Amino acid sequence: MKPDGICMPQWRNAVRSTLVNFDFSDDQLLLRESARRALAAHAGAARLALDAPGGLNGGLWELAAQMGWLGAAIPERFGGVGLGRLELCVLAEEFGRILAPIPFSSTVYGFAETLMACAEESVLAQYLPQVAAGKLIGTLAASEGAGAVRPASITTTLRAGRLYGRKMPVIDGDQAQAAIVLARQDQGDLRLVLVDLREAGVTRRVLETLDPTRGHAELIFDGAPGIALGQPGSGWEEYLQASDRMAALLAFEQLGGAQACLDMAVAFAKSRYAFGRPIGSFQAIKHKLADMYVAIEVARSNAYYGAWALEHSKADLALAAAAARVAASEAFSLAAKENLQTHGGMGFTWAADCHLFLRRAKLLAVQIGAPGVWRERLVQALEQRNQS
Repeated sequence: MKPDGICMPQWRNAVRSTLVNFDFSDDQLLLRESARRALAAHAGAARLALDAPGGLNGGLWELAAQMGWLGAAIPERFGGVGLGRLELCVLAEEFGRILAPIPFSSTVYGFAETLMACAEESVLAQYLPQVAAGKLIGTLAASEGAGAVRPASITTTLRAGRLYGRKMPVIDGDQAQAAIVLARQDQGDLRLVLVDLREAGVTRRVLETLDPTRGHAELIFDGAPGIALGQPGSGWEEYLQASDRMAALLAFEQLGGAQACLDMAVAFAKSRYAFGRPIGSFQAIKHKLADMYVAIEVARSNAYYGAWALEHSKADLALAAAAARVAASEAFSLAAKENLQTHGGMGFTWAADCHLFLRRAKLLAVQIGAPGVWRERLVQALEQRNQS
């Protein structure tokens, strides 16, 4: 209904001005195209990583550094490109499409983003140039074993500038040189702590996981020097904000993997014949492909909302990140399973790539909290929105 006192052209313009553009800009789409072309040569990197689990794919990591992707959201004064989080979302989707077996997400989404949100200028000047140049791998470590990360579950402590305790599983903890650790200070408050994992007092134990293309480790701290980040007593809130940022970016990585699964399934359904006709012409296969498509489009809408909040609205980030995380986890899980089913018996073999996507889908679904944790956070964010 047109508001009283406003003529029709003015009303239409007012409505248009309130709409949010949930698509990427031309420059961002150009970044996507260039990244997709550059990454095409590394499409088999995940399979190569199976022969060297825990190793760093040097060519792909060097490419990410040379192209400026590692420093895409890092300010230029710290050696980065100074673009923004939307560009990170674009890159995350492309890395997800090829199941990149490199510590991009842990270093960029987890370590660098948290550092920029909490650390002082001197600390940023020391670590961010190394991240942008590809000379430092970082990670965010909060979990201390099975179960969701809760304030009461944190037993790692920071005493007199020294860290004691353990974190597991820590993604890319087997090769990271630095970590931001959620720990408890002497007075009981939680605090984010920056730890150089090359210092004395740090022991690593490599862990085996469902996806051997991404390394995991248990980090044991016995008096390792630590630098407290952020404000005293705000460690838990800062961790939640860090996980929200990471969730919004990981949603695009999951989206890229889900889209790759759909593309694989469609291509196979068109080329594989049974009873003299493509299997894609059978109703059962059509239903699988349609279900995948719908789930991916729902995830894409939520991921775009998360990207917008990441860049423009801190107040909406908790809700947008949780929605994006839940939808993307469900879409990638469904797409990976249905892609394997579409390939039939061939999809179960080691020679096919279907199982690589299924493994990565399960890994990303629990990387920063299981789906149930994010559904809970989504409900909490909705309740807070309704109360405001």
